[in-house]
Amino acid sequence: MTAPLSTPDERASAVAIAYDKQDSAPRVVAKGYGTVAENIIRMAQDHGLYVHESPELVGLLMQVDLDAHIPPQLYLAIAELLAWLYALEGESKGRDLRLRQGRPVDGA
Repeated sequence: MTAPLSTPDERASAVAIAYDKQDSAPRVVAKGYGTVAENIIRMAQDHGLYVHESPELVGLLMQVDLDAHIPPQLYLAIAELLAWLYALEGESKGRDLRLRQGRPVDGA
């Protein structure tokens, strides 16, 4: 998740969250400004992860300690973001499946 730059004086900021079904809530696993933010974004993109821009949410998540669960006040916002992500992943998998199903059996 990233926050875009508004003026030349502001630094980019980024927060990475991870959710494991065994956890009670998603955790903040990386966060930073400037070069650190750019590295977080690049690493996410290099690993095929989605990057979502939300300056307000990034600002709130920057206040959460590293490896800490997000606070209950952010559950709804993060749940909506995760629902969006799962929908995107489902669409992508569906396209892949349709492509595979459309191929002839001999692979030609």
